[in-house]
Amino acid sequence: MKTYNAPADVENKWIVIDATDVVVGRLASYVAKRLRGKHRADFTPHIDTGDHVVVINADKARFTGNKLRDKTYYRHTGYPGGIKETTAGKILSGRFPERAVELAVKRMMPGESPLAKQQYAKLRVYAGAEHPHEAQKPETVDFASMNGKNQRAD
Repeated sequence: MKTYNAPADVENKWIVIDATDVVVGRLASYVAKRLRGKHRADFTPHIDTGDHVVVINADKARFTGNKLRDKTYYRHTGYPGGIKETTAGKILSGRFPERAVELAVKRMMPGESPLAKQQYAKLRVYAGAEHPHEAQKPETVDFASMNGKNQRAD
């Protein structure tokens, strides 16, 4: 049986996902799959077959359970003893709320490689409802209605 390889000149689509009241982990899993191209029948692990994904209203995304206060994000300043931590609630209510979605997607992507960076670069996350990618004619994906568990009902 011959192995199939996708052609190097793959047509990448543009999709828009509204993250209003959507669970962050489920959204990140779906977006990571679309960025890698695993939703396609011609998926090839060493070729970038993924789509461009635009996530809007990232500031309205939701965490389940007590993750807003218990989930901790760590970063290091580079100096001895320079570990800093913040919670998911502080990130969502802070200056850049889209970073919660970006971090969730980045951590679901494969490790550090040139291909992984190329695939992750196709993600655009915006806190508001406006985005500057209308010229690409993106199609809208109604992620919240795909599964009842995708949307959080408070």
